[in-house]
Amino acid sequence: MGSYIPNTEADRREMLDFLGIKSEDELFAALPEKIRLRETLLPAGLSELETFRKVCALADENRVFPVIFRGAGAYRHYIPAAVRRICSNESFLTAYTPYQAEISQGLLQSIFEYQSMVCELTGMDVSNASIYDGASAAAEGVNMCRDRGRNKVYVSACAHPHVSETIQSYCRAYGLPLTLIPADGDGRTDLAALENALADDSSAACFYLQNPNFFGLIEDVPKAAAVIHAAQGLLVEGVNPMSLGIMESPGAQGADIAVGEGQPLGLPLGFGGPYLGFMACKSPLIRKLPGRIVGETTDSAGARAFVLTLQAREQHIRREKASSNVCSNEAHCALTAAVYLTVMGEQGFAEAGRQCHAKAVYAAKQISAIPGYSLVFGGEFFNEFVTQCPDSERTLRRLEDHGILGGYPLSNCRILWCVTELNTKGEIDMLKSLLEGGIR
Repeated sequence: MGSYIPNTEADRREMLDFLGIKSEDELFAALPEKIRLRETLLPAGLSELETFRKVCALADENRVFPVIFRGAGAYRHYIPAAVRRICSNESFLTAYTPYQAEISQGLLQSIFEYQSMVCELTGMDVSNASIYDGASAAAEGVNMCRDRGRNKVYVSACAHPHVSETIQSYCRAYGLPLTLIPADGDGRTDLAALENALADDSSAACFYLQNPNFFGLIEDVPKAAAVIHAAQGLLVEGVNPMSLGIMESPGAQGADIAVGEGQPLGLPLGFGGPYLGFMACKSPLIRKLPGRIVGETTDSAGARAFVLTLQAREQHIRREKASSNVCSNEAHCALTAAVYLTVMGEQGFAEAGRQCHAKAVYAAKQISAIPGYSLVFGGEFFNEFVTQCPDSERTLRRLEDHGILGGYPLSNCRILWCVTELNTKGEIDMLKSLLEGGIR
C-alpha cells in the first residue's frame, strides 16, 4: 500500500494516531480475512513496460464465459449498440459533478430524465439522482425510516445476503435494533412471523422486503404493506428493475420506498461495477431522501430549466444534522440506465421481462425433469429458481469445463439458476443435456 500512495510514513502515522489505532491492519480489521490481500501484487522497481505486462498477465487470469446461467444480484442482459454509442459521447464521459450546478443544464436534464423514469418504473412520486449501488440504496432506504421513538428495523431473511449485511452494518453504525424475519417453508417471507413480532412493538420503523426475493420467488407485497402499516411502520421494497416491465410497481403494491440495483439497465457485468443504486419514495418522505434531487422549473425568460432542489436537507448545509452523508451520485451509470430505457422503449422493456420469465419457466421445467434434480420451492418466480441436485460443486465445475457459468451455489446441494432474454432455447437444451448425461 505504501509503495503506491504518496504519503510518507510520518503522514500515515499521523492519520492512525488521529483515528486512535496502532496499525493499518487494525484499520481494516472489519474486512473478512479471506478477502484481505496479504501478498504484494507488483514487485518493487518495475519499469512501466514491465508493470504493463504484469498487469495484463493478471487480467488474463479472468475468464469470460460465453454462456451464463447465474444471477444472484448481477445480471447479463442485452444492451442495444445505441446505448454504448450515445453514452460514450465525450460530453457525457467528461462531465463532472458541477459546483455551480444550474450552469450545467445538460447534466441536470439527464439526471432529471433518469429520475422521471425511475418514478415511472417504481410507481413512486420522487427519485434521487442515484446512489453507489443497490445494497447502499437499501440501507439508505431503511435509514430514511428512522423517526422519534421509532427506530426498530425488520428485514426479511429472504433478501439478498449482501444487501442484508449492508443494512445490518448501517444499523450497527446508527445504533438501530434489527430483527430478521424468517422464511416460511416455501422460500418466502413468513409474514405471520412479522405480524407476531409487530404485535407489541410500538417502535417499528420499517420492514425491508425484496421482491422477487433472493430465491427468485414473488413475495406477497400488498400483505406485507398492510402488516407493517398497521404497526405504523413503513415498507421498503427492494426490486429487480427488469421485473417491473411485467410486474406491478412497488408504489401500486403499497410500498413507501422502492430501492434496487440498476445494473440490469444497460450496464454490463463488469467484475463488480461501477453500478448504481436507485431510490424512489412517496412524496411525504421527500425530505428524508438522501443525495441529490434535480427539479424542473422555469427561468426568468419563462423557458424550461433544471435546478438542484431541497438542498437544505443535505450534509453540505446541515452537516452533522443531515440524515445521510451521501453527497454524490453515479451520474454516468444513471445516464446509461436512462438511455437504455429510452432505446428499449415501453414495449421493448416489457418484452425483455417477458422473455426472462418465459425462458426461466422453460429452464425450470427442463432441469426439474432430470432424475436427481427437483425444484426446491413451489409458486411463482420471475427469472431465478432453486433446484436440488446430486452434487452442486462438481456439477458447476464440470459445466465450466464446457464454457458454461452455472447457477449460484447454495448450501445443501442447491443451485440458484438465472435465465435472461440472452439465454437461447438451444443453450437451455444444451444445459439439460449436459446435466442429464452427468456432464462428461
